[in-house]
Amino acid sequence: MLKTNTKTQTKPFPKAPRLRQLIGPSFILIGLGLGSGEIILWPYLSSNYGMGIIWAAVLGVSFQFFMNMEIERYALVKGESVFVGFNRMWRGLPYWFMVSSFIGFGWPGMSAASAVLIGKVFGIEQNTHYIAIALLIITGLLFTIGPSLYKIVETFQKWIILISVPFITVITVLLAKAADWSALGQGLVGIGDGYTFVPEGIALAVFLSAFAYAGAGGNLNLAQSLYIKDKGYGMGKYAGKIASPITGKARAQVSASTQVSFESNKENTARFKQWWKKINTEHAIVFWFTGAFTMTMLAFLAYITVHGQSGTKEGIDFILLENGIISSSIAPIVGIIFLLVGGVMLLSTQIGVFESCSRIIVENIAIRRESVGKQYNMSKMFYATLWLFILFGTVVMMAGFNEPRALIVLGAVINAFAMLVHLVLTYFLNRRELAKEFQPVWWRKTIIWVEIAFFAVFSAIVFWDKVMK
Repeated sequence: MLKTNTKTQTKPFPKAPRLRQLIGPSFILIGLGLGSGEIILWPYLSSNYGMGIIWAAVLGVSFQFFMNMEIERYALVKGESVFVGFNRMWRGLPYWFMVSSFIGFGWPGMSAASAVLIGKVFGIEQNTHYIAIALLIITGLLFTIGPSLYKIVETFQKWIILISVPFITVITVLLAKAADWSALGQGLVGIGDGYTFVPEGIALAVFLSAFAYAGAGGNLNLAQSLYIKDKGYGMGKYAGKIASPITGKARAQVSASTQVSFESNKENTARFKQWWKKINTEHAIVFWFTGAFTMTMLAFLAYITVHGQSGTKEGIDFILLENGIISSSIAPIVGIIFLLVGGVMLLSTQIGVFESCSRIIVENIAIRRESVGKQYNMSKMFYATLWLFILFGTVVMMAGFNEPRALIVLGAVINAFAMLVHLVLTYFLNRRELAKEFQPVWWRKTIIWVEIAFFAVFSAIVFWDKVMK
C-alpha cells in the first residue's frame, strides 16, 4: 500500500438535482462507441453472419452498464477519479493506464473509416488517408480553441445521437420486411441461420473486438469518473475542471493530495441513495438503451441490405454496399445522407476517444507528479498529449496502415484485455475505499465477477489463437 501525506476536507454530501439536470456524461460515453462497435463491427458481423450474433451486442452493452456504474460509484462518493484511488493501491498503476490508453486507442481507425465515407460522398475514393489526417487536425483545433472540454464533447455527442439515431431507425423500418423482423427477434435470443449463439468460422478476434466495443471499451469506461466530476455529480461538485489555455483557465488540480469526504450519517447516506438511483436511471436510458438500440438498428440495417451479398468481408466495403441499396431502394439523396451521418458519427467517436484518452493519460501523469511534490499544468499537458495522438495517427496512416477495420480490431483486442484489468481493479478499489453502506450489493458483485470471467476466457482464447498457434 502506498502511503501519502493526504489531506482530507470534510464537506456535506450535495443534494441530488432533478433527473433532467443529470443528463450528459452518458452521452459522451455512448458516443465513444458509436464509430467502432455501432457503425463498423456489429454491422460487419451481421452482414456476414446474420442476426444470430446480435444477442452479444446487447449483452456487451449490459456488461458495460454495470461496469460503468461501479466506476461512477467511486467518483460519486470520493469526489475524485478512480485513477487517484488506483495510485493509492499501487504507485505503478498510473504508468499502466498511460501506456495501455495510448497503445489501445492511438490507432486512427475511426478517422480512417470516416474519411472513406466522406470521400465517397464527394467522389474521392483514392488517398482518403489525407482526408483522415485533415480530420485529425480539425479535432485538435476544436479542443484547443474551445473554452470548456466537457461542454464541447457533451454538446457535440448529444446532437450526433439525437440526429443520427432517428435517421437510421426510419431507414431501417422502411426497408425491413416481416421475415427480417423475425430474424431480429430470433437473433436477440441467439438463434441464427443454422447456428446458435456463435456461427462456425467467425474470427474470434473480431467477435471479441465487437463485444469489447459494445459501448465505449478499454480504459475509456474509466473516463466516466472524470466526466461526472466535470458535471459535478455527488462529491464531484468540489472537483476542478480542465479548460482551454487559449480561452479559459490554464490550471486544474487532480486533487491527489487532497481528498474530500463527508460525515457518515443518515442525511448523507440518504442523499447518496438519491444520487445513486438517479444516475442509474440516467445511465440506463442514455447509455444502455440508446446504445443497445443503436447497435441493433445499425446491425439490422446491414443485415436487411447486404447480408448474403459478395464483397462484405473486405474492410468497410459493406457500408458502401449498404449505401447503394439504400440509394436504389429509397432515394439517392438518402444514401448520401447515410454516408454523411456515418462519417460524422465515426469522426465524433475519434474526437471523443482522443479527448478521453488524453485526459486519462494526463490525469495519471499529474497524479504521479503531485505525489512526489512536482509542479504541473493540466491544461498544457492535455493539449500536448492530444496533439501527440494526432501526430501518431498521422504517422500510422502515412506509413500505409490505412485499412479502417483492421486498425479498429487491433485496438479492440488490446482494449478487451485492458477492460479485464480495470474491472478487477475497480472491484477491489470500491471494496477497499468505500464504507460498507456505499459498496455494491451482492448481485452487482456477482455480475462484475461474471464479466471478469468472461473477458479473462475470451482474452485467453484470442491470445492462444493469434500468438501461440
